[in-house]
Amino acid sequence: MGNSYAGQLKSARFEEALHNSIEASLRSSSGDPQPIFTQLYLEPEPFPANMEDMKPKAELHGGEAHGGELTNGHSSNDLEELEEDEDSDSSSPPLPYLQAPAPDGCCTLDGFCQAGKDLRLVSIATEPIEVPAGFELVGAKSPSVPEHILVCAVDRRFLPDENGKNALLGFSGNCVGCGEKGFRYFTEFSNHINLKLSTQPKKQKHLKHYLVKNSQGALYKGPLICWKDCKTRQVSSSAPTSKPSSSSSLSCKENGGASGHSSSPFSFSDSPPARTTQLSSVFFGAQDLGRDCSFLKPLSSTPGNKTLPIVPTALRVNGPPNCQSVDVRPPVLSPSQVSLGPQAHAYRTADLGDSPGSASSAMHSGPPKKRHRSWHPSSLLPVPAAAVPVPALRPAACSPGPVPQPPAAGVIQPLPVTAGETVIVPDNLLTSSGVRPVILIGHGTLPYFYGNVGDIVVSPLLVSCYKSSQLTETALEALGLSGSQLLCVETMTLLTLQYLARLGSVQIPLREELEQIVLKAMLCCPRGPAISPSQLPWLARLEATVSGGSVQVVVTHNSLGEGISESLRSLSEGPRPQKCLPTYVVIICASKMNGNEFCVLVLGKYQARALAEGMLTTNEFLKEISYELITGKVSILASHFKTTSLGDNLDKQLVRYQRRWKGQVVQPFQSDVTEHIHSQEAASMSPRSNGELLGKLFQIYPTQLSVARSLLSQVCSIADSGTQNLDLGRFCKVDFLVLVPPSHILVHQTAQRIRLSGVLVDLGVEDVCSAHQKSDKYVVRLDGDVHAKMEAFMRKVKQNPYTLFVLIHDNSHVDLTSALSGSVCHGELQGLADRVVNCQEVLDAMNLLVLQVSCFPYTLQTHQSRISIHNEVHWPSSDSLGGQSPNELLYFGLRDYSSSLQWGVASPILRCDDAFEKMVHTLLERHPHLHSMVIRSYLLIQQYTEAMMALTSSPSLRDHITPETLAMVEDLINAPGREGSQGRGHMLLVRVPSLQLAMLARERLEDVRDKLGLQMCFAVLLGSPATELNLQKNFTMRLKAWRGCENEDWVPHTYEDLEGLPCIVILTGKDPLGETFPRSLKYSDLRLIDSSYLTRTALEQEVGLACTHVSMSVVQEPKRAMAPRESDGEKAPAALNDGDELERPQSNGSAATRNSGSLAENGVSSSDNADSSQRPSTSSGPPDAGTSCDMGAATQGFKQECDSLEGQFSSNPSKAPNAPPSLYSSSSSSSPSSSSTQRPSQSTQCVREPKPARVSPRTVIMSRAAYSLLAGESASQLSSFSLLPHADVAWSSPVRPLVTPNLQGAEQSAYYREWTVARQHHADYEAPAGPHPRRLLLSGPPQVGKTGAYLQFLRILFRMLIRLLEVDVYDEEEEEEEEEEEEVATLVKTQLPDVEEVRKLPFDPYPRDPKFKKASPVYTDKRPKVKADFKLESESQTPAKRVTKSIRLSRFAAHNAFHHCEQCHHYCEAGPASQLSECTFHAFTFCSSMLGEEVQLQFVIPKAREQHFVFSQQGSHLESMRLPLVSTKNADLLKSPIFTPTTGRQEHGLLNIYHAMEGATHLHILVVKQFEMPLYRKYWPNHILLVLPAVFNNTGVGAARFMIKELSYHNLELERNRLEEQGVRRQDVWPFIVMMDDSCVLWNTRQPTDGSETSDGTNVSLKTVLQQMESTPKISLYAMCGTRRWSSGSSRRAPSAAFSRCHLHDFVMLNVDLTQNVHYDLNRYSCEEVDFNLRVNSSGLLLCRFNYFSFMKKHIPVGGNKDFLVKPKLVEMENPTAISPPQYVCAPDSEQTLLDAPAQFLLERFLQSCSHRLFPKAVENRNNPVLSIDSYLNISPEISVCYVNSRPHSTNLNHQGLLFSGLLLYLCDSFVISGLLKKFRFLKGATLCVISQDRNSLRQTIVRLELEDEWQFRLRDEFQTANCSEDRPLYFLTGRHV
Repeated sequence: MGNSYAGQLKSARFEEALHNSIEASLRSSSGDPQPIFTQLYLEPEPFPANMEDMKPKAELHGGEAHGGELTNGHSSNDLEELEEDEDSDSSSPPLPYLQAPAPDGCCTLDGFCQAGKDLRLVSIATEPIEVPAGFELVGAKSPSVPEHILVCAVDRRFLPDENGKNALLGFSGNCVGCGEKGFRYFTEFSNHINLKLSTQPKKQKHLKHYLVKNSQGALYKGPLICWKDCKTRQVSSSAPTSKPSSSSSLSCKENGGASGHSSSPFSFSDSPPARTTQLSSVFFGAQDLGRDCSFLKPLSSTPGNKTLPIVPTALRVNGPPNCQSVDVRPPVLSPSQVSLGPQAHAYRTADLGDSPGSASSAMHSGPPKKRHRSWHPSSLLPVPAAAVPVPALRPAACSPGPVPQPPAAGVIQPLPVTAGETVIVPDNLLTSSGVRPVILIGHGTLPYFYGNVGDIVVSPLLVSCYKSSQLTETALEALGLSGSQLLCVETMTLLTLQYLARLGSVQIPLREELEQIVLKAMLCCPRGPAISPSQLPWLARLEATVSGGSVQVVVTHNSLGEGISESLRSLSEGPRPQKCLPTYVVIICASKMNGNEFCVLVLGKYQARALAEGMLTTNEFLKEISYELITGKVSILASHFKTTSLGDNLDKQLVRYQRRWKGQVVQPFQSDVTEHIHSQEAASMSPRSNGELLGKLFQIYPTQLSVARSLLSQVCSIADSGTQNLDLGRFCKVDFLVLVPPSHILVHQTAQRIRLSGVLVDLGVEDVCSAHQKSDKYVVRLDGDVHAKMEAFMRKVKQNPYTLFVLIHDNSHVDLTSALSGSVCHGELQGLADRVVNCQEVLDAMNLLVLQVSCFPYTLQTHQSRISIHNEVHWPSSDSLGGQSPNELLYFGLRDYSSSLQWGVASPILRCDDAFEKMVHTLLERHPHLHSMVIRSYLLIQQYTEAMMALTSSPSLRDHITPETLAMVEDLINAPGREGSQGRGHMLLVRVPSLQLAMLARERLEDVRDKLGLQMCFAVLLGSPATELNLQKNFTMRLKAWRGCENEDWVPHTYEDLEGLPCIVILTGKDPLGETFPRSLKYSDLRLIDSSYLTRTALEQEVGLACTHVSMSVVQEPKRAMAPRESDGEKAPAALNDGDELERPQSNGSAATRNSGSLAENGVSSSDNADSSQRPSTSSGPPDAGTSCDMGAATQGFKQECDSLEGQFSSNPSKAPNAPPSLYSSSSSSSPSSSSTQRPSQSTQCVREPKPARVSPRTVIMSRAAYSLLAGESASQLSSFSLLPHADVAWSSPVRPLVTPNLQGAEQSAYYREWTVARQHHADYEAPAGPHPRRLLLSGPPQVGKTGAYLQFLRILFRMLIRLLEVDVYDEEEEEEEEEEEEVATLVKTQLPDVEEVRKLPFDPYPRDPKFKKASPVYTDKRPKVKADFKLESESQTPAKRVTKSIRLSRFAAHNAFHHCEQCHHYCEAGPASQLSECTFHAFTFCSSMLGEEVQLQFVIPKAREQHFVFSQQGSHLESMRLPLVSTKNADLLKSPIFTPTTGRQEHGLLNIYHAMEGATHLHILVVKQFEMPLYRKYWPNHILLVLPAVFNNTGVGAARFMIKELSYHNLELERNRLEEQGVRRQDVWPFIVMMDDSCVLWNTRQPTDGSETSDGTNVSLKTVLQQMESTPKISLYAMCGTRRWSSGSSRRAPSAAFSRCHLHDFVMLNVDLTQNVHYDLNRYSCEEVDFNLRVNSSGLLLCRFNYFSFMKKHIPVGGNKDFLVKPKLVEMENPTAISPPQYVCAPDSEQTLLDAPAQFLLERFLQSCSHRLFPKAVENRNNPVLSIDSYLNISPEISVCYVNSRPHSTNLNHQGLLFSGLLLYLCDSFVISGLLKKFRFLKGATLCVISQDRNSLRQTIVRLELEDEWQFRLRDEFQTANCSEDRPLYFLTGRHV
């Protein structure tokens, strides 16, 4: 390989170094070996050194392929030869090898060298042969004397080792015959030894054996040279080069582009991933192709049976300096596509990557030979597996006709080469004509090219426009076309001609433009006038006449080659003085046989260069540039720029000027550049610091908040989709990692935002102290270290399944290369993002969301996108946002720059420097061999250099500098000296993509600046992603002074830190990576960004550097002057801006109040500097722009504001009015520097004015090519949004609908998803079929505030997860009793109750729980504190809302049906096997003594729960439910069965008590109504259901409690009988059950201690509480046990007693044995528990409440025993009015409307609301309660009730001396007798109410109790509930005491 630079590089050392690097890269080859058929070039052939050898042979071997070798490089009959050919690196046809004739007088005998010496082994085996050190003797085979072996001496380095590896490319050998040494080319050597080859000479093919000596010292044929593996060698990843095929090796690029890959239209799925191989001389001029005798041969192609040519795409003279240069992926067969049989080849037709639709016509070709860059014509032939298929370009089939089928596999036909199809490229074409012609492939057969092919370029740029015949049906439909509307070749030719003729002199053809023209033509002339083939030539000539000579038509009749040949020949003869060259030559071949064919020859110097350069990817042209710089090709240009425009020697002039000032420098902060002072003095000068901090407040603006919310709702919709892809309910934390492109500055910038936003503290992942130091850990650069950091992150993800991790891939459009094609490219690792974001671990982690953030998301929005279109969140356009005040800031983006051109201001903010472009054109013509960016860079450096000189030392240079450059430099130097600026100035950004050129520019500008004495005036910085910012100390001191920064070590880390510093930043790197620039950036110089940037992303990201937020007035003033036009979608007003980009200058109260207001409304926790009220923000930069320097101190003061309003307003609105205004703003407050930069609308007020400074848009200066695309749609020029969106994607169809400017957001995404596909090296190329469910995309314009939005998203995501983990529990204080006597205080210290001690406690009958707040108080001799006065609720009043508190769920919580986690899913979810049918239904019948009839209940028992039951022998009949023994001791067992009555809460009831029980074994039974059973079965398939009989469907909770207790007692008896047979005593069977509401969520304990603690209680599990209660000594003596209800107040106070006797409810452990004769009232809807407790207590039974335990009840707004909707029974009311409680009763037999509600419910509600009418004497009369016998009914909270039990031996209150104000008899039984009533005394006028089931029993009761003796009744005092008779109304009678 080293020799391929012969003639270019003289240095042998360079050659040696190159060899070593190649050798090293080969040695490092590790990894899987390639399949044998992946035939890649190992070693490119060198070129003969003497010019004689270059002449192509005239005769072309007739038309016959030599030696029976057939098209595919295989002989049909000779297996050995087939094998040999397989070894060859070629699968292209063996072209006749044009061997140079031997020099006259040389020996040409076979077996002898040209010097006539014998080389045959048989002759010289015993002769002594001198073998130099490091050489080996090897045997070569000559085809002409196959029986002989020829002896040669070859340098060992160029031979493989025993593994077939490590052979250096190239050759070095000596002739052993004549002794001639130093053959560096095998071609040359094979000529010398007379091999007489018919194929290209290859050492692999012709050097066969090592020669070894036998014991006699004679040579004999030794082992074979092991070349085989060399073909399939896997090279190291550092060598991404390949030479497999024309398309890839020659970097065929359809649209130009700016990616790191050759975007070949031919790359198709034939390429397996990651097969790369060394390439030496394929790339443009890895050797001097000017001396190359190779030729190019395309495919023939005619409509019908042939295919279009594949031709080299960019043959260039000057190439890169080393072999690691071309970044190409070979389309070789992937192993999966090769089937290897004994003799079988896998055949496959390859198709063009652009149209994967069909393979009807395809071409088959191997890689072209290196020297003969050739493609063979193909009649559709099968391709042997050994071949490397290069997909074909399909023809626009214009003549209908059958497409011939490929012949049967195995039939291989030779193809003749005809002489007419060759073109010899003249020597010195480029030198003589100054142009390297570009041939644009049109339609038809291109010829072979011989000779100086380096001087032509073949481009497929427009070829896809001619392929409309390939449009699929769906594409045609989408375009609104039919198959009949496709255009014929003739129309296409004329359209192309017309398009070229109308292009301006500085425009280049663009594929997208021509495609739009073609589409319009199809749409507007469906059946246009047919053009006959014969008419085409003269119509074309006619069309060309309008072009004014820029387009010329050449018509030929035999082949296109004829016309090309003729044009090239006339071009090489040099320019004729009278004629100027046409820009385009359209060559039309009007052939009778093949129909019309055409192609275009581009001869315009500018156009040809732009097209050729546009074909290179960004990586390729950067390599090209570095090659030109390394090899010294630029020296001629550099020497040109050594003199100034006036012709003086630049360096001498500078030195002279420097000497004149004797080392003094221009005084900083002075506007006058003539004032010089000593450099030390200047260095010590520092600006005045007025103690104003440029610190910043991180704020979230409304837009960012709305975007964050959109992201959150997107995450919620993923969770709600029912696909189980994301279960938000299980996460309790949020953690994140941000991946950024490999830029140090971007890492610092992002870490700084994270730090200032306080998000680490808000998420609880770091504490306030560590957040400052650790913010860097959350940002990772995608560089070599990323893998270790990602492994650590993924470990964290696996170890924390309950943390939701968010992987944020910021600027995710940068480097989306496939990891498989990943390579080191121009010093950058590629494919890393793919390796990280798309690795299997990331895809599979269920607790990881991937958020990709991008300003140019187009490359993520292809047909194969991994992101669902529904998971995209787009930045809202400004139309969707409200108006702002003129002082507010507005986002100014790309579209605004385009539209600003219509403002009509004198000095536009988007400009093209025409003077600069003219200079560039002149230089481009002078230096055709150099890349245009090199020329532009040198000119740019000269312009800046001379501008500095013109302003200081040489005013005469002014006329030679473009006004743009002069204005920028003048502003840079003068701004710091203006009044009030304190030395602050502007930043000037110069974009130089090539690192070498950028370093050159920095070095040169610094040097000139220093020599001119300006080193204290402004800084020159190199902004490279790979390095940190490096700023001179004196400038750092200046920045610190402005900031008032005390920290000694502070240095700027981000561009924003340079706020206010006058500087030139030379930004280098392939792409801008999303760094934010300070507000002081005023100019963005993009003059180097030219026609190499022809994709939308490449172009827009450059202009994106200048986008920012500007004052609204700046935008609106010019807009008002314009006619109203459509408002722009991309401007997000700055109020909406993100902390990212902008801080509002706070200069009036409204601003600050507004900010804090938005905080209040947003609920954003923002971290603010603690002392911000004293140190207001003065930065006019983005909130991140002026970072506070002493961050350590600031962080200490961070104040985490809570989400309450007080916290949010703590940003102290009062500080705003006296905040100083911004000190300056980017271009607004500067005084005019030159007429060209002064905008008419700029404000030039004094900076002290208390108005916010105006922020103006930055000025962008561009090249003509970029400017015309951004200016857009003017003069029919295409605009940037119509370009190919990204170089890594391709259009999926030759034509597609037009892109309109207002296509944005979701519509734009849908468009790109439909019409673009990922190229082969794109990370999404082999993406799985569906999008990934946990991946989101956030897209928004550059610098709009996306970072702030996603940080806010993390914050609100965390808040939401916490909210999901919180519940609202009732938090109401119990009514307190009066102080207890001292004697009970002794109980406090005990853990378990002593039954005797508990017996001594008094029972408190008063229901103190707040849920009974609206219930009647129970009279007790111990008077409670007086309740607050009750106001009667008016009928319409809604019940007051109960107080709740939000509590975080602990691990012991009970959960509803929405909870899922690994531990309990088996508990509540049905497994796939156990479907609903797995449950068994069991009837359970028993006789209820209370009901006096048999009751049948139904159990639904899942299979897994059957062990809790006893079944009969047959297994079908349910006998009983197992109960444990009192004595059972098992730490993991709960003895009491738990019953939960529930209704209407199948989803929301807290029925999952797995965690509350800590997973312990327990029996949990849900008691449900019959009609709800299917719903509960669906949600709780693993729970046991107890289904109440249908008659209970309308009853209240009393019925459920009654049935639970009846069933449990009956079951206890059955179990006692069963266990008695096993010898167990009856009293040993466990008699307790637990009755628990479905809203009990958490249990707390408060351990009694000696001290009076004030801490909150701790959460404990339900298991702990129950086991503690179950372990109470003598437990069987207690009738009921329970706990307190929690409230925040009581949890802070120690309970006054550990145990008490009082009401128990909601959560009760009930002894069904002791309470056998006390029943719940089965009719009751409310207060059934108070009623039951009073009866239990009065029966002499013991209730015990454990006060140190408490339970929390969740507020569940749905279900439960809520009110019935009381409505009329029979009448259908149009609009029902609410029926008030007084209407719930009526006179018997009255005409009143009857209601549809249960009688008991109506009665309870009536008594609750209207009892003051029944018992007027009792209202608010605590001393004279109403006497209620045997029952407690709620008769309103104003009326007290005295409960008395009528049973004998019952315990009742002592009522001696008590006068009652009324008597309530409710469904009296036989125990109530008249004698009992006689014992009570009543007030005069007391009232009576007797309630009975029917009128009959009512009368009987009055008679039986002799009530008429003492009470007076009137007929009208009888009432009934307002039911109809079939609903069995209740009757009651009222009377007065006499």
